Amino acid sequence: MIHQERVNPSSTSMRKILIQIDSDRQPSVFDAVVALDAGIDHLLPYGGVVADQVRDLVHGAIFTRGPQDLKSTAIFIGGQNVAVGEALLEEVVKAFFGPLRVSVMLDPNGCNTTAAAAVLRAAKHLDLPRSRALVLGATGPVGQRVCRLLARRGAQVRVGSRLRDRAAQVAERIGTAAGGDRLEPVVAGSPDEVAAALEGRDLAVAAGAAGVQLLPVAQWSACKSLKVMIDLNAVPPLGIEGVQVTDKAKDRCGVLAYGAIGVGGTKMKIHKAAIARLFESNDHVLDAESILQIGLSLESQGG
Repeated sequence: MIHQERVNPSSTSMRKILIQIDSDRQPSVFDAVVALDAGIDHLLPYGGVVADQVRDLVHGAIFTRGPQDLKSTAIFIGGQNVAVGEALLEEVVKAFFGPLRVSVMLDPNGCNTTAAAAVLRAAKHLDLPRSRALVLGATGPVGQRVCRLLARRGAQVRVGSRLRDRAAQVAERIGTAAGGDRLEPVVAGSPDEVAAALEGRDLAVAAGAAGVQLLPVAQWSACKSLKVMIDLNAVPPLGIEGVQVTDKAKDRCGVLAYGAIGVGGTKMKIHKAAIARLFESNDHVLDAESILQIGLSLESQGG
């Protein structure tokens, strides 16, 4: 069943319609609420979408309004599976032609908005081109985006995983677009491996699965170079032992700590601003880098 939400029914201007394409059977309630709070007029959520269904959905969006009005229609791609989301984005873009296109945003599992927020928090305290980072849980959806954005900003990044092969695969894939010489795969499973991976780092980001501790307090408190640590897990036990979910630049034994809620405010501002950006024109394709740029613009405006 397709549900439609309507806001501002008295408005006489062209309605802002957001088409939510979700690979999960049930479209994300979180993404729907944020979209409505960002000021759209109508939400059309579609769940369980597979690649061969995308073209007809896109054609339904681009053939119903004249080219001059297509900036009032946009597409949001969500779901839990980032790889599937990327494939859906590719199909969406392929379905466009000439002036018949709408703006589209990719943020499955919050990977792009969360990663952008984490990188912006780190950049408040560190000169990223001179920074040395360790990302734990780096092969997951958010971790990969954090690695990618940090490397693009010039940081030297250790890609941490329990399995060296997985870390190496992610480092190679990200390195194609973000600078392979700035990405180093490392094994970070046991406490000794984590301590070795953390050595010489000034930034640690935990981006692993919910409820999995990745960085014990004994390891990070012994690291003399560490200046900032960011835990993106809000479900106990947290990813970094000793960090609280509400920490926001909290001094923890000489290290500035951020918890998931401490980063979450920035993530929500970026998410809403990105939704608003979709309706400025009909040709935006918002992925990790462009979403980070939106966050940087908000920072420059004091947002």
